[in-house]
Order: sequence, then structure tokens, then C-alpha cells
Amino acid sequence: MARQEFDHRLLVTPERPGVYLMKNAGGAVIYVGKAAVLRNRLRSYFGSPAGLDRKTRRMVSEMADFEYIVTDTEAEALILENTLIKRHRPYFNVRLKDDKTYPYLKVDLSEEFPRVYITRGVHDDGARYFGPFASAGSVRQSMDLVKKLFPYRSCTKRITGTDPRPCLEYYIHRCVGPCAGLASRDEYDEVIKQVILFLEGNTELVTGQLRGKMEEASEALEFERAAALRDQMAAIHKFEEERTVKVDSGRSTDLDAIALSVAANETWVEVFFVRRGKLIGRDHFFMEGPQDDEPGEIIAQFVQQFYANALEVPPLVMVQHDPPAEGADVLQQFLRNKRGGAVRIYRPQRGENRKLMQVVADNAAEGLAQHRVKWLNRSDAIQGALAELEEDLSLPAAPRRMECYDISHIQGSNLVGSMVVFDDGKPRTRDYRRFKIKAVDGVDDYASMKEMLTRRFKRLSEAIANPDPDGKVDTWGVMPDLVIIDGGKGHLSAAREVMLHLGLEQIPLCSLAKENEEIFVPHTPEPIMLPRDSQALYLMQRIRDEAHRFAISFHRNLRSKSSLKSPIDMVTGIGPKRKRMLLRRFGSLQGIKEASVEDIAAVPGLTRSLAVRLKQTI
Repeated sequence: MARQEFDHRLLVTPERPGVYLMKNAGGAVIYVGKAAVLRNRLRSYFGSPAGLDRKTRRMVSEMADFEYIVTDTEAEALILENTLIKRHRPYFNVRLKDDKTYPYLKVDLSEEFPRVYITRGVHDDGARYFGPFASAGSVRQSMDLVKKLFPYRSCTKRITGTDPRPCLEYYIHRCVGPCAGLASRDEYDEVIKQVILFLEGNTELVTGQLRGKMEEASEALEFERAAALRDQMAAIHKFEEERTVKVDSGRSTDLDAIALSVAANETWVEVFFVRRGKLIGRDHFFMEGPQDDEPGEIIAQFVQQFYANALEVPPLVMVQHDPPAEGADVLQQFLRNKRGGAVRIYRPQRGENRKLMQVVADNAAEGLAQHRVKWLNRSDAIQGALAELEEDLSLPAAPRRMECYDISHIQGSNLVGSMVVFDDGKPRTRDYRRFKIKAVDGVDDYASMKEMLTRRFKRLSEAIANPDPDGKVDTWGVMPDLVIIDGGKGHLSAAREVMLHLGLEQIPLCSLAKENEEIFVPHTPEPIMLPRDSQALYLMQRIRDEAHRFAISFHRNLRSKSSLKSPIDMVTGIGPKRKRMLLRRFGSLQGIKEASVEDIAAVPGLTRSLAVRLKQTI
């Protein structure tokens, strides 16, 4: 949209709360946002480009038109924004993945003998709903657990109480057998009440009721029934022990804890549901959309979209990252209205709640890592990614063997490099290699990359020039179909210089710059930008992240070892044996510092010159 046209339209834009929709040249909605003052918010997009972040600059460059909807309050704007994001699923919005079809557990109290089953819709029909759950698998796990602990019926038959005998579930204590008249409606209702209490997290009341029934059965000499109730209580206690978590006694013990792990094109959000100090459930959700947003913004969007569908809002929502200050009060008010009571959004800084949040964050990171590994085991996805890479990078063939290189250091110390290898899209860990950078002083990523690649590909060049007479080829002698460099244009130039010097310019090269996920290839000045949902980009990110992980782990090992070194190790001429003699004689490094040169020189195997050098060093 031309700036002049925008200025004219801005003049008639109201200074009221509302929601605005940005559209591209094709009329598709690319972003939905809310504003306390529509005119001010829209004007902010057309200020100085230097004041805009990268995502906003891209969004404004694609915007061809906009429209807005006025609301009475910011809270109404937030609700409307959530509705429009679901309807249009704009590319530039972070949004819950497949949030329209989240399943729930339903206890249909309108039935004479209620059942517990999965549903994908919530209605005002008097039934009790629990959820939402992230997937059918998540809700089935919860339903299986409840079924093991409480003997409600799972059949759909009409209950008359006149069946000649119950089904197998009765004999394995998974149903109380109302179909055969073995349980009255009141007795069956007690089971359903226990199911509801358990799903609400009130297990103390459930076990108290079971204990009372067990004692009654025992006094009535109904020992088999008493034993079944005892076993049911034991199963619930065991489950309680496994899910008990510690929370800060100064905080509410009813809370949801939310943490996330961000990848390039999706975010794993982990949620722990704690009620009365017990972890009654956990689930994970995916947020999709651009990952240029700050973690706090992603958290805010998740809270807004998740609790719009949630059936329960706890008094405390613990988050790994603070939502943006702008809009935080509106988000908190939205949760209060949803709950009908006080709600606090809180990022723990210390204590048991901080430890709990770290557990949730660790589970988010592990969950995303496992999700990506599972993706790598899907042969159809891998083959599709390799075919995309062949086409997008103009490769001569699908890159069956890919090698990725990364450099790691902290302020120039312990420079290391990593080489990871993927065959047919899967890690080939036995071919991984690590490099200590030896000839580079200070921080010089380009020189470090050159040294590492020279050492690796010089051996390939030698293997090509002098093939093994028996036809044996080791890792160094295998030519990759694609070499990926972690970095930008400069890193790619350094790698290409090495290949030209060694006469291996036929090996395809590319670099992947993390900030914008840009792919650079030789002889092409402009970067290749793959779609964020591209299978090829996902595979390259996985390889790049693996190279980074491998380099970082090596760097940490070296740093750990160097931190354990004693000043004695820095003295030329004093090896492990003489070091042991010194420590045996003087007891510690402090004892050596306090000893005279003559005393040190008197240690067997040491000379006066060594003693002088040692005293000067320590």
C-alpha cells in the first residue's frame, strides 16, 4: 500500500480498541492483531524501518491492504483476535496447531448409567467435560488410566439389569456389572462420582470414600469385596506417589505450569496440570507460525488461545517467560473473566516452583528432540526432503550423504570444530568427527573453518589420488553429496576457498545462516529462502542443530578438563610422576607454595632449576 494512501485512510481510523487484519496482494489475511488504540497501532507499522523488528518489516512489505473491527474494550478485542486467528490462520501469527479439533473426556450425566468417552465438541448439555487434550492419544491414555482405577461401564448397550451374566470386564474388576443387576443405579453413581473427583484431582476424598467402604465390607465379612477395594486404593496411592510434585507452600497448589522449546518452524509447549499439589496430568501442544517472535510473545499467544477453549482456569498460571508488558493486564483480565475469579500469571524466580518450572522446561526440550527424531524415522518424509533439496539447491542428484561443519568457542578459548554425517537423512554417528583448532589465535571463525575443512578434505584428496588396492574406503575417503556449513556468506567463501585449493570444487556446498534461516550457495548472490514448513529446511535444520550440539559437547569437555588442570601442569619438565611426588611431600598446592626452593629441589627427581621455575609459575 502506498504511504500516501495509507495516510489518508489513517485519518479516518478511529482512536478506539479493536482488531485489525492485514492482507496481501491476493486478498489473503496474513496477520491479525489487537490494539488499545487502532490508529496508533496501525501508524506504528509505517514509522522508520529501523525501529521495526525483522518479522514486522517482512510483514509490512507484504501488506497490500488492511481492515479493522472496532470493539468496546481491549478484552473484547483479545477474544475477537483469537476467533479471527482460528478462522484465517494467518502466516505471521503464532497459533495453536489444529486447535479446532482438540478432544475432551466427557462424562454424560444424562444417561441412566453414565459412560466416560471421548468427544471433540463441548456443549451445554449437563455433562461433565475434561480437557482439552493435545491429541486422541493423550486423551486415550487418561481414559485408560481412569478405567483401570474405577470400574465404570464401557459398553454402549442398554442397561436393564436382567442380563443372565456380565461380560468379562466384570470378572477382571473393570466394571461393577449393572447389566446383570450386580450393581444398583446408586452404587454405579458412586463409581461415576469417584471418576469425576479423580479427574478434578481430588483423590484424597476418593480414597477416603473407598476406605470407608472397605471397612464396612470387612465388618460385614465380605472379604473378597474388601480386598478389591483395598487393591483399588493401593493402585490410586501408587499413582499419587508417582505424580506428586513439590510446590512453594506460599503459592496456590492449584496451578498450570507452561514452558516451551522453540524450533525453526514449530514450537513444543509443555503443560503440567497441578491440583492440590498433585500432578494430575501433563500434555504438550504445538504452536506453528513464524518463530521470529520472542518466547514471551509465544507464551502469551498460547495462553490466550489455549484457555479460550479450556474448561478450567486455575488461580495460578506459571510460565517460563513473562508475556510482553503491553497487553499483559488484558490477558490476565481475560483469564479472570474466564475463571470467574482471581488469576495470576507468574514466572517463578526461586524455590520449589522454580524447580518445577525447570522440570517442565526440560520435558519441553526433550519432547521436541524426540519429535524431531521420530520425523527422521519417517522414510516418506526423508525421501521428500531429499528430493526437495535436490531441486531447491540445483544439485546433480539427491544428497544421500550430507556432511555438516560447525565451530564452537567461548571468547576464543578451546576452539573446536565438529563434523556430523547424515546418510539418507539419518545420523551416521560412527562417522562423526571432532577437531581441535590448533593454528588459529583468538576468535576467527573463518580461519577455524578453513583449518578444519582442510584437514578433513586433504585426506579425501589423498584417498582419491592413492586409492586402496583392496578397494577399502574409510570415512575420510567417502565423497559427500552435499557439504553444509553452519554460517553465512563468509563461512561459505572460506569453505569454497579450501575446496578450490584441494581441487574438490565438484562437491556441492551451501551454508545455512541461523538468524534468518537463509541458504547461501556459490555463484548466487541472493540467499535461497525455503518455506518455513518445507521438509527440506526441516532436515537441514536438524543436521545443523546436530553439528552444533556435537561441537558444544566437545567444547564443554575440553573446558571442563582445562579447569581441572593445576598450575603444576604448566611447568615444563614436571609430569604426572613428579607431580605426585610433590603432592605426597607437601600435601597440597598451598604447601608447595609455602615451601622454599631448597625444600622443593630436595624432592627426588627434581633439580634446583625446576624448583625455581615451579615457584615462579605457582
